[in-house]
Amino acid sequence: MNPDHEHKRTLRQGASAAWPICLGYFPIGLALGVLAQKAGLPWWAVALMSVLVFAGSAQFICVAMLAAGASTPAIVLTTFVVNLRHVLMSSALAVYLQRVNRAFLALYAYGVTDESFAVNLTRFREGGWDRWRALTVNHLANAVWITATICGALVGQFVPQGALGIDYALTGMFICLLVFQLQGRLYIVTGLLAAALSVAWYLLIPGDSYIVGASMCAATIGYLLKRHYRRGR
Repeated sequence: MNPDHEHKRTLRQGASAAWPICLGYFPIGLALGVLAQKAGLPWWAVALMSVLVFAGSAQFICVAMLAAGASTPAIVLTTFVVNLRHVLMSSALAVYLQRVNRAFLALYAYGVTDESFAVNLTRFREGGWDRWRALTVNHLANAVWITATICGALVGQFVPQGALGIDYALTGMFICLLVFQLQGRLYIVTGLLAAALSVAWYLLIPGDSYIVGASMCAATIGYLLKRHYRRGR
């Protein structure tokens, strides 16, 4: 097959798999850009954050914590914990990227998100998918996300504070993510534990460590409960 034709086919198939992700990223990226502008970040800082971080949930958390006046160590630790899931996602994808040079792996790993992970893992399992198509998915989504957040930051100055419910975007997104995770009694118990611990931690312990502390404690208790349940079966 002609190499040029094969390259175009790879790009076309990668783009075909990526477009639903891009369609979802654009409005969420716009909302993040507006919220970041309202929190006092200039557009170039929003662009830099999207380029260096490229993690929607972590960026929303960072913006919310900046607006709340959280300290830098708290923001760094919180986003680190939130993004630890990328280790698990990358481990699952590594099975399909064996004997690939480190430069490619670094470029590929940079673009791994929840959505691109789900799409690429499914395509790899179905067969007929390769690393170049997967890389196309990652970086088309990346380009749309960066563009959307910059646009949101630029137009944010024209959007009144709290207009269109944009200030509720972070809360709404995480409620949605939480609901999708509640797939059994154990998950509901863990979620309720996290809520109770975060409130108690906030009221009893000074500072802004309650987010990280409560989430880690609840996750640990949930893990121990799951182990106990399995042993009892």
